[in-house]
Amino acid sequence: MRVLDAQQAFFAARRPRKDSPHTTDAYRRDLAGITSLLVAETGIETDELTIGDLTAPALRDAFGAFADNHAKSSVLRAWSTWNQFLTFCVSDGLLAGNPMGAVARPKTPPLTPKPLRGEDTPERLLAAAAGGTRKTRDPWPERDVLVIALGLVAGLRSAEMRALSARSLVGRSGEMRLHVHGKGSRDRSIPVEQVMEKIIQNYLDSCRKRFPHQRFGPSTPLVRDRAGEPIGRGALEYLVKSCYRWAGLHDRVPVGANLHALRHTFATRLAEDGATASEIMALLGHASLATSQNYIEATGREQRAAVASNRTYRALDTL
Repeated sequence: MRVLDAQQAFFAARRPRKDSPHTTDAYRRDLAGITSLLVAETGIETDELTIGDLTAPALRDAFGAFADNHAKSSVLRAWSTWNQFLTFCVSDGLLAGNPMGAVARPKTPPLTPKPLRGEDTPERLLAAAAGGTRKTRDPWPERDVLVIALGLVAGLRSAEMRALSARSLVGRSGEMRLHVHGKGSRDRSIPVEQVMEKIIQNYLDSCRKRFPHQRFGPSTPLVRDRAGEPIGRGALEYLVKSCYRWAGLHDRVPVGANLHALRHTFATRLAEDGATASEIMALLGHASLATSQNYIEATGREQRAAVASNRTYRALDTL
């Protein structure tokens, strides 16, 4: 069978999994990228490349070329995609065995939380946003506060924030929850306090004033750009990054964690205040309890308690 046909069969077989479009696009890029390198390494045209051509030496050469121009995380993701594809080929009887076992892969990097640095940083960031510190051609403090608050008190990812609508906030006043469509189609419900209800309402009121001729129904996307359209991923990242800069807090943001730093701050503060790993898992929509446990370990709460139990401290206290 041709490799291209096998890849189409692979995606057809995954349809019941209901992968997100983002996941499917990432798989397609990984398969296409390595396939093009296989063509270059073997000298066989793409349309003529067969499953039988996917030998361990050919795949090692292709992944070696891929690794020369891609980050460790990209190589690891591509390795995982091809491992799943070739496992499918084995299960469908197209291959006798999966050759990916002979292809080296990077070690999985440890998952280290990247919260904002500084105990008062979240409060300073919110105060600066509410005060209209971010100087743009069209200041919109109500939206800035909403976005930052959704990260800090609900721990939302970028895609989750952009998928929100007015009807995502459900329940009676004082007992409301934010319904979130999360990563991997894992929905979750996050309790919110009345102050968050007020922030959302203030934002919706500002939308009606800014865009009097637009209809903002309960199912339309909540977070908007300056033209009143649903905000894009890049625009949302830029908004948060510029909020840090105008608040004078850009040096307190871990590298590469602009919007995600808000989510990590939410989780870290939960852990510091005594939340369990299972509670963090439910509130953040993690697929693995081990991921949530990282936040508890990162706070050092258990290590501090262990050190404090050292009886030598009692001797020091008598000096």
